[in-house]
Amino acid sequence: MQKLKKQLCDLHRGGGGRLFASYLLAAAVVAGVLALALLLVYRPMKPQASVARAAVFRLASATAANNNSAPAPYAVSASLQFTLLLHNPSDRAAVLYDGLLAYASYRGEPVTPPAQLPALVQERGADVALSPVLGGGAPVPVSADAVRALAADGAARRVQLRLVVVGRVRYRAGPFRTGWRDLYVRCDAIVGLGVDAAAGGGDVPLLEYPRCAVDA
Repeated sequence: MQKLKKQLCDLHRGGGGRLFASYLLAAAVVAGVLALALLLVYRPMKPQASVARAAVFRLASATAANNNSAPAPYAVSASLQFTLLLHNPSDRAAVLYDGLLAYASYRGEPVTPPAQLPALVQERGADVALSPVLGGGAPVPVSADAVRALAADGAARRVQLRLVVVGRVRYRAGPFRTGWRDLYVRCDAIVGLGVDAAAGGGDVPLLEYPRCAVDA
């Protein structure tokens, strides 16, 4: 009789352990489903970028003459302005920007030094316009190939420039906030030039719709 009671007690203890494990498993499944649902609801979307306007105040070779045997220092003098539009496509998450730097490049080589941009908070579904003036100071060293290509493009009255913005972003959605992520925006714009871009100017036409890509 005592042996039968002991066996029944052992059976109940084992069943209780399995029941507790089942409860834990069910709770884990429910928590996972809730986490997935929250992720789908509050999932941030990376910003979208476009260039709405471009201005070329100066864009010309600034290569110094050199009469000795040393290679001539090739450089470009540039003063540019772009209006960059940033769109937040999410209706649930705000975007926080920090440490933003912008510069322009030509054929893969920077032609302006980086310009610092202010920190931004972009609310849900909002648009933000940035219009940094780039360059205007000392000429920027480039390769001889870039100088020759710029002369040819200037004669053709059209040049392709790239606007680059780097920094970091984080997303704020309801009670959630992500960590900082690297931001890399690049926009390729083909612009028309005046008769003499070296003499100064202003707004120039965008000859094709600028192509932008965003990593964030």
